[in-house]
Amino acid sequence: MRALLEQVEATAEGDDALAVLAWLAGKEVAIPEDELTGALRRGVLLLAAGGDPHRALVLDGRAVMAVADDLDTPERREALDGGLAALQAEADGLPPVAAALERLRSDPPLAWRSYAAGLLGEELAE
Repeated sequence: MRALLEQVEATAEGDDALAVLAWLAGKEVAIPEDELTGALRRGVLLLAAGGDPHRALVLDGRAVMAVADDLDTPERREALDGGLAALQAEADGLPPVAAALERLRSDPPLAWRSYAAGLLGEELAE
């Protein structure tokens, strides 16, 4: 995991870094496949309705917000926060990553939208 955090440190910034870190932290968030597939499908359709479905994702954009709302539960947010805490423990010596993780942990709605953006970005990459 340390190598991935170092890669984020070297290449990602802004909202992209938040989305990647939240996506990494959310690997243990349990979401049934059919629920995830449906939410991501709706998110992609919203992107397509607004123009190019492969444009940059915006954390407060309609598609990301829709995916976040569709998948949101208190248990999932708690699991995401646990993943963020675990990443924080590995971010020693990586100041931008540590700051981004602290920002995510201090703002749960931002963390959840960032996670949704990461999931949607993964879907678009496939």
